[in-house]
Amino acid sequence: MADPRFQLALDQFNSASWYACHDSFEDLWHETQDPLRRPLQGLLQIAVAHLHLERGNVNGAMILMGEGLGRLDGLGPSTLGVNLNALRLQVLARLKALQSGRDPSVLPLPQLLQNAVPGSVH
Repeated sequence: MADPRFQLALDQFNSASWYACHDSFEDLWHETQDPLRRPLQGLLQIAVAHLHLERGNVNGAMILMGEGLGRLDGLGPSTLGVNLNALRLQVLARLKALQSGRDPSVLPLPQLLQNAVPGSVH
């Protein structure tokens, strides 16, 4: 995605600045049309899930992680120019930990890794 606000949102996501990331992704999401609207909403929901987790709302975190993963399901591995496969695996591991009553903080925070191939928005 060429919008410079997208890079800002990625940086905020990767630094676990969940509230700021939420705001950045939400602005982009409101202005974006399909087919990129759905994956942006998924990233937004995953960021908000981690904000909920940070604030102790485990149930809200589980719900939004699941919804975010659902929005990313079936998308190409490099949609939006980020590695969605890696993100999905990281978020799924954290969701499973929460669902089984384990502490997800022992797992790495999810990261949005950019693809090395330019123009890889699918």
